[in-house]
Amino acid sequence: MFDILMYLFENYVQNDLEVDMLVDEDQLKKELVLAGFRQAEIIKALNWLEHLAELRDSEQPFLDTHEQTSFRIYTPQEMERLDVECRGFLMFLEQIKVLNVEGREMVIDRVMDLDETSLTLDDLKWVVMMVLFNAPGQELAYNQMENMMFDEQPGRLHS
Repeated sequence: MFDILMYLFENYVQNDLEVDMLVDEDQLKKELVLAGFRQAEIIKALNWLEHLAELRDSEQPFLDTHEQTSFRIYTPQEMERLDVECRGFLMFLEQIKVLNVEGREMVIDRVMDLDETSLTLDDLKWVVMMVLFNAPGQELAYNQMENMMFDEQPGRLHS
């Protein structure tokens, strides 16, 4: 399922195209099948994106809460999916104000809805990118995250 999300993100989002505006769902499913993805995984990925859109459209998904401080206690299931490195990276993103509390929770929600049993740090970064791209008013945070991902030098977490 994650491969499908990456395929859609790279082929639509990075080309500044809205998936739901340009392609109907049946056409998109056919394209994904032709790209070699299985029907069941396609449906799961499209449902994942639909739920992301619902989170985005929910009442005030990204309040300006950068001044708030909170301490996130992860459930055992979340800790299994997000290793120490991933949890540390989420905290780092909050500290540099790329994510706020609501954004962090959206990322965790989307991670927990993936079929993956555990994620790499790179996978998590892509989920963060997808959440920020879909969050109204988070263009600056998205650009920061994009710069962080693509300007990253091996061995360095930040510049």
